[in-house]
Amino acid sequence: MKKIPIIIVLLVGGAIALFMTAADQISSYSTFETAERVAGKVKVIGTLALDKEMIYNPAKDPNYFSFYANDENGQQSKVVFLGEKPQDFERSDQVVMTGKFKDGVFVATEMLTKCPSKYKDEEVFVRSNAKAG
Repeated sequence: MKKIPIIIVLLVGGAIALFMTAADQISSYSTFETAERVAGKVKVIGTLALDKEMIYNPAKDPNYFSFYANDENGQQSKVVFLGEKPQDFERSDQVVMTGKFKDGVFVATEMLTKCPSKYKDEEVFVRSNAKAG
């Protein structure tokens, strides 16, 4: 057998594997309701429910942090993050959580917090001027 067909098959196989890995990383955001029906991992964007309890005890388990979050539809769910509590977590505007539901709790394996910008007030001011004038 010639070497060229073997190389082509290997390159096509590698491209397919690369595409499948990239497709797994690129996903759209879900809500908690949708995430409950999906078997695999999903990304949910939400806000921290400040009126609910947050539990983080690094002396007991540094990789367990639980809190409540509201998704973009307003549905609230308990979230368990399998990692340490991010610094200034309470000040975050939004939280992007990657994980899946297990026994009625959203178990997140990855989390990205979006903190407020120091220019946020200025942005609001500029937008309100543009609408008025």
